[in-house]
Amino acid sequence: MSALTPPTGPPHCSFCGKPSSDVKKLVAGPGVYICDDCVALAEQIVADTLGQHSSQGTTVGDSMTDEELLKHLPQVAARIEQAEADLHLWVQELRRRKVTWTRIGETLGITRQSAWQRFSGEE
Repeated sequence: MSALTPPTGPPHCSFCGKPSSDVKKLVAGPGVYICDDCVALAEQIVADTLGQHSSQGTTVGDSMTDEELLKHLPQVAARIEQAEADLHLWVQELRRRKVTWTRIGETLGITRQSAWQRFSGEE
């Protein structure tokens, strides 16, 4: 069966083979399924490889050398910059929808004034 051919029979995880009745969540892809256990395992493997936090408690860089940590700093900084850019876009959309600075600030855990200063683009 190819990855684009839908599986026959009851859905089961394409990685571990567990049927949907034996897992909490089964996510469908194009002709494949993955269960919550396999997603957690994949997350752990990726986190261990990158030396980042995961929901299972991996510590940043616990098995990395100083040079490996330094090598990853620009990637982390780029992700932060992208997240900040995304946050600005979300706030712009909320403002376009006439959501108040007070509600935006409260949602972000900051004051209305702080939200305005950070996101309005006005000096």
